Amino acid sequence: MTTSHRLLACALSLASCLSIPGLAQLNPPTSAAAPATTASTPAQPSSTAQQLYAAAQQDLLQLRVLLKNGNSQSSVGSGFLIGTSNLVVTNFHVISQIALEPDTYFGEYKDTQGKSGAIELLAVDVLHDLAIVRIARNGTGFFNVPHAAGDSQQPPLERLSQGEKLYSLGNPLDLGFTISEGTYNGISARGFSDQLMFTGPVNPGMSGGPNVTADGQVAGVNVAHRRDGELVSFLVPAIYVQQLLARVTSEMTAPTDFKPIIGEQLLQHQSAMVDTLLDKPFSIKQLGPYSVPVRESDQVRCWGNSDSSAKKAYTVASINCSMESAIFVSGDLQTGHVTMRHQYARNRKLNSLQFSQLASQMFADQVYSTAKSDTITPAACTESFVTHNAISLRALVCTEAYHKFKDLYDFTLITASTDDSQMSLQSLINIQGVSYANGTRLIEQFIQGIDRRRSEPDATTTITPNDKTEVSQ
Repeated sequence: MTTSHRLLACALSLASCLSIPGLAQLNPPTSAAAPATTASTPAQPSSTAQQLYAAAQQDLLQLRVLLKNGNSQSSVGSGFLIGTSNLVVTNFHVISQIALEPDTYFGEYKDTQGKSGAIELLAVDVLHDLAIVRIARNGTGFFNVPHAAGDSQQPPLERLSQGEKLYSLGNPLDLGFTISEGTYNGISARGFSDQLMFTGPVNPGMSGGPNVTADGQVAGVNVAHRRDGELVSFLVPAIYVQQLLARVTSEMTAPTDFKPIIGEQLLQHQSAMVDTLLDKPFSIKQLGPYSVPVRESDQVRCWGNSDSSAKKAYTVASINCSMESAIFVSGDLQTGHVTMRHQYARNRKLNSLQFSQLASQMFADQVYSTAKSDTITPAACTESFVTHNAISLRALVCTEAYHKFKDLYDFTLITASTDDSQMSLQSLINIQGVSYANGTRLIEQFIQGIDRRRSEPDATTTITPNDKTEVSQ
């Protein structure tokens, strides 16, 4: 049957984006903010940081997105001029509203001297969160990134050393242009493209700003930080800036509609994502008498939990797996993400009717309406009772299409075991931003991994030891 319900996607976000939507406009100073001090000894910036900021400040910009109706500020980030060109590098999430709603939003820049002007969007790389805009002035030549893949200069990603000093520039919190000092600490491969780990402050508003080495070479672009950590920040490697710049010229005509370009990039990503997730069979874990599929990899982390308090009328053990990255498209849409969850409930003190009501409520809690969503269509769902392997299941499959991006869908599968009145296994997989064929592939592989062992284990067995390891933070 068809309903308008779907799974509430529980996305574990790797990091927070660093533009500032809705922040009231301030009057930023025209130089770096004063360094913090202590009661005894003033904390002075290093001479390297002072020299870098002095040399770079003319090519450092603040980028703003404004509503055409009322000229009010919607979001703010940073950017920087490349070489002596009029091309500015920033993050896609800083200017995403211009790309998706050009009739509603426009952009402008403001430099360290307070001068401002219009920006024109030329190119986007949604997968790596990059964009190129054009302005009516040229850079001084301080920020240089090799323009072509065949350039003889070695990309910074390949020559940085662990612990090397790096420097991030931008306009944090719309307070003024600053430079922050930190260290390079390797490459994060938690997503489907590399990011540089920067142990240093990268605050909201610095998105799109440059991160440079002590000799002024661009190492990367500020993009995100961990909310649950301290000074754990991330950079888009300069090699991806090279690749995007290779597709852009100062004289090119700007595209009139970026939605087909973004849609094609998302389709390319989902193809690689699904192929990676299915390049080997799912791992099989045990929850009580049940076998359940999980995916553990560089991109997906799993953790387990068990609530077996003697005072409870029932016990619940669970395994959760989630990708730690997603593709930012807009404030309302982050996609390219997969979540899996298994819950095993076992009755202790309830009668059969009470436990059945509990299991039904657990199932119902996983769905909600998408009828009024601005990004996806209402869910088309089919519910049925199926028997496969050695288990009987109630299964609900829902599909939603994206309004703005052709051939992209969200899929949800929710199942509940129906073969035992004293136990309930409930499993789900939520898949965001895939083609119809790839969504079907993932669901088929997932449901095939759900099974029940024919011989009963000891009643205390609920979760394997490896599942009790929390996600590394």
